[in-house]
Amino acid sequence: MKIFLSPLLRQCRGRNLIGLAALVLASCSMMEQQGSKPISADVPIAAPRTMGVESPDAAENQKMVALFGGEYHYPSAEQFVDDVLVKLANASDNPGQPYKVTILNSPVINAFALAPDRIYITRGLLALANDASELAAVMAHEIGHITAHHAALRAEQEKRAALISQAANVIESKQRGAEVEASERLSLASFSRQQELEADEIGIRNMAKAGYDPYAAARFLSTLGRDAQLRASSLGQTGDVGKPDLLATHPSTPERVAHALALARQIGPPGTGTTDRTAYLAAIDGIMYGDDPADGTIRGRTFIHPRLGFLFVAPDGFVLENSAQAVLGVKAGGQEALRLDSVRLDQGASLQAYIASGWIEGLLPSSVESAQVNGMPAVVASARAGEWNFRVAVIRFDTDEVYRLIFAIRNLNEDAERRFRASIESFRHLSPEEADNVKPLRIVIVTSKAGDTAESLGSKMSVLDRPLEHFELINGLQQTGPLPVGEHYKIVTE
Repeated sequence: MKIFLSPLLRQCRGRNLIGLAALVLASCSMMEQQGSKPISADVPIAAPRTMGVESPDAAENQKMVALFGGEYHYPSAEQFVDDVLVKLANASDNPGQPYKVTILNSPVINAFALAPDRIYITRGLLALANDASELAAVMAHEIGHITAHHAALRAEQEKRAALISQAANVIESKQRGAEVEASERLSLASFSRQQELEADEIGIRNMAKAGYDPYAAARFLSTLGRDAQLRASSLGQTGDVGKPDLLATHPSTPERVAHALALARQIGPPGTGTTDRTAYLAAIDGIMYGDDPADGTIRGRTFIHPRLGFLFVAPDGFVLENSAQAVLGVKAGGQEALRLDSVRLDQGASLQAYIASGWIEGLLPSSVESAQVNGMPAVVASARAGEWNFRVAVIRFDTDEVYRLIFAIRNLNEDAERRFRASIESFRHLSPEEADNVKPLRIVIVTSKAGDTAESLGSKMSVLDRPLEHFELINGLQQTGPLPVGEHYKIVTE
């Protein structure tokens, strides 16, 4: 199970889902423990290490790559990204700097930089971008952070803020210290937002010098905003992604779009520069989309982990998110939530004793009962904390591995009990054949024919939730209806 939400994330994919489930179902065990047995293939625990002393930069690079699921190798995409980077580097304020770019095996839409020369882009971002100029806008933005020394400046600002807060707590009252700390947090957030706008400005000017369409930055930022809105809508949330937030480290999407458009207009009218859309789509044709099945994958309400060898189905109406620590789920409106994770437990340890050991708050001892879930020993129980009611199951999956399913609801009734129990009973082992049949989703480029519409191509998407809206999103379309003949479009399929 692996989806990583970086604090550098430009649009926090799944932020509300993760936050609610973490708040309601607080727990801190890892889903994947060392020693988990793959069901259909031997996976090495770790890659061989070379002898010698690693430089700090190399160690930091390895840490970041591991955090985002490792490197993603797709030769055509790698070559295309490298070619764009060379053009941008030659147009930058430091044309002699030999930048390096790494594609990360993560569906999260993210890009970031590590000084002095490393740039990282997720395959999730490549899947969302629609042409070479949008990719160039992202990479030029990250180069802008490096050339403006933003990391060092922010570290200095954070150090200053910490010293001021410590001094205020020592010299002045506790209340005054809290006021100073809050003020410094505001100052840091404002400083970060200014850095983002500055990196946008540097990036747009440099990408234009490299020959790319300067309006691409605004287009991609708008697509990011649409992605956030679609995800919020899927969760039944109506929050405005453009709403100002004084503590946000990034400017609101509308603010950045307006700023990017103003900068582009200073450079030239629309149509200035190249987009190179056809070549870009050809380069990403076939790349993986969404979760890597090696880390578990979501198909509607079903979560399948072929390597760990299990499957479970969430109750009706739940939207699932695959995180590094757990599978999290929220029902539209946030009135129900779930969490699935795992812990190590000695083979001889009692499940009844474990469930009563204090890791779940408000356990009702009289509700604890032994059960069998698809031939596996299990214990189910209820708990109550504040306004939330919980239904909990611990299932012994292997000799020393136990999975925990926790459901939260404000008002527990017979219908909710029935739905939760059915979801618990859906948890089962996968057969080797089932595991082998789990294939990743991929981006496939198709050419529109006479009579094709957004609706007809959208219906071919292997996305269970709002396929038409996702088709429009990943293709940058603003409206449904007939499509021009001979254009290239992305669809998601197995």
